[in-house]
Amino acid sequence: MTNHHSLRLLFVSNPIGPLGSGLGGGVELTLRNIATELGRRGHRLTIVATQGSLDWGMLLVEIAGTPQMSAQTQGRDAPTIIPASSVLAKFWDYVRQVQTEFDLIVNFAYDWLPFYLTPFLTCPVAHLVSMGSLTTAMDEIIEQVAVKFPGTIGVHSQAQAATFTFGDRCRCVKNGIDLSLYEFCGEPEPSMGWVGRIAPEKGLEDAVAASQLTGIPLKIMGFLQHEEYWQQILRDYPDAPITYEGFLSTAELQQRLRRCRALLMTPRWVEAFGNVAIEALACGVPVIAYRRGGPAEIIEDGKTGFLVEPDSVAGLVEAMGKVNEIDRYACRQRVEEEYSTTAMGDRMEQWFYDICSRNKGFLM
Repeated sequence: MTNHHSLRLLFVSNPIGPLGSGLGGGVELTLRNIATELGRRGHRLTIVATQGSLDWGMLLVEIAGTPQMSAQTQGRDAPTIIPASSVLAKFWDYVRQVQTEFDLIVNFAYDWLPFYLTPFLTCPVAHLVSMGSLTTAMDEIIEQVAVKFPGTIGVHSQAQAATFTFGDRCRCVKNGIDLSLYEFCGEPEPSMGWVGRIAPEKGLEDAVAASQLTGIPLKIMGFLQHEEYWQQILRDYPDAPITYEGFLSTAELQQRLRRCRALLMTPRWVEAFGNVAIEALACGVPVIAYRRGGPAEIIEDGKTGFLVEPDSVAGLVEAMGKVNEIDRYACRQRVEEEYSTTAMGDRMEQWFYDICSRNKGFLM
């Protein structure tokens, strides 16, 4: 890629909460990894995010305002709602004011407004879509952009793209992580791990049920987003040998995760990708996941983990009994080949150049 010049990139974060808070889930890690890798390659980055965000050593514009409601908590026919003093609206008002200073705007928000505003901006916009089809309103507006601005809709997996009627118009860029931050562990402890936001759509209760049935300890790591849901799990499975390890930094997460015998992934919905899957594999930890969404493309069944029937606790239990068959070195190798930040950087950089080259006045 050295024949290309550096890009001036404006990354616009999701408006659910500050970067570093955990409210944005995997989108935060994705944004950080892409920004870090492209900055390392000499591209000039500015990140627009909610006030109180971590800057990770990068140029950060902090904007105060009311956060958006998380899209995955709403129904299929949910209307588009923008609260008073919306931080999302303020993000994009700022974008409008400074757009001439950039070659490309990169939108990380799964929200109606950025897609609606795209035709009114003079600077091209790359939309990295973080979820599958959730609402009719979102599907319609994303499709309009996909048709009018070909090649500008990015997704993380083919399974995610397949949830949209316009999936063949999407660019699959996958994800990647900094492998130097994840230490391989060849001699695990007996416990299983579960990582994610503690919220109903993540299906934690299935992993806890499997833990109670087998007596195998389960370490739960992640942002406790839904307290009532968590308390209900504790009431429903009083004998499960579980521990809540807290919401952890990457360094702390990998220290605990790498010692697990396997990671359980139990989402109720189509995960667009599943960053925790590649984080686990990077540590040599096999992944047992429901055969739906992004994890079904990441995990090689029988080689780097097991794919089980969605929502089947019995399937989880059976796979947990076979996990010692998996070569932990093969797990690490899978990530090194496909999901390093270098591999991701190549995919993202080429996508950005392709969009910019279509934009009149952009000189390659």
